[in-house]
Amino acid sequence: MCISSLLFATACGGPRGLEQGGSGELDVQLVQQPWEDLIVENEIVRQVLDDAGYEVTVQEVSVPIGAQALADGSVDAYLGNWWPSQEPVFAEHLGSGDIEVLSTLMTGTTYAPAVPRYVAEEHGVRSLADLSENQDLFGSEFIGIEAGTPGNQYILDAIEDDAYGLGDWELVQSSTAAMLGEVERRADSGEPVVFLGWEPHWMNVQWDLVYLEDPEDVWPGAGEIRVLAREGFESENPNVARFLSQMEVDTATASAWINQLSKDGEPVETVAREWIAQNTDEVDAWLDGVETPDGQPAELSGA
Repeated sequence: MCISSLLFATACGGPRGLEQGGSGELDVQLVQQPWEDLIVENEIVRQVLDDAGYEVTVQEVSVPIGAQALADGSVDAYLGNWWPSQEPVFAEHLGSGDIEVLSTLMTGTTYAPAVPRYVAEEHGVRSLADLSENQDLFGSEFIGIEAGTPGNQYILDAIEDDAYGLGDWELVQSSTAAMLGEVERRADSGEPVVFLGWEPHWMNVQWDLVYLEDPEDVWPGAGEIRVLAREGFESENPNVARFLSQMEVDTATASAWINQLSKDGEPVETVAREWIAQNTDEVDAWLDGVETPDGQPAELSGA
């Protein structure tokens, strides 16, 4: 779900250094990881707010770097706070007030170790507690994503603490794309695999997944995705903050975006533009009470 690189990219894809955010009401700087639903959400924000007279830029960073950038005011907002799975990264900043919660963007999310259903049914693996006795089946390996992600860290912590007897297991840290490629390879041949899964994502359509139970509560899960902002952003940028706080996305919509980008290969600009055009009532609700920089009601073009 995240990237390990400390390079940053604009929404146009060019590498750049992390610039100072919070420069004024007209300029808004968002951060993201290479997660398709978050990429589309940020592009929708960019298109709608650009149309209203604001300038929105997006920089791609790892989760820890993004948290620090929000905390020190280098960027303005983040629409990808999976909670509570990102709690280890953000808790201190939220507690100090350096980062504030604007709203909940999505509910009903899932983020946990998973296996394909054929593994659960053929080998009885439905819980983290079932892994140790089947370690030979999996080669004692979890397949993870980018180094530094909270999900990877929870697995590393479980291994270090020997939770569920996993002390001699190994986490293979790679990338989201590499993990999904390996899962696809093994699923195509019916091989066992345990990996980090989440919803919304096309993986839940591609494969019938079983998210592993956690009777010892070592895994926090991810029940919602929240919108975060740097301290003071809401008072300094009330219209943009109002727009972001009024955004709501359901898991089915997010999964459709992910499929369009990952499977259909559609450009993010097209996915966002077409969704906005087909969901004007929803976007109008997000714009309710939002004003342009010159004090006029913010409306979609042609509204």
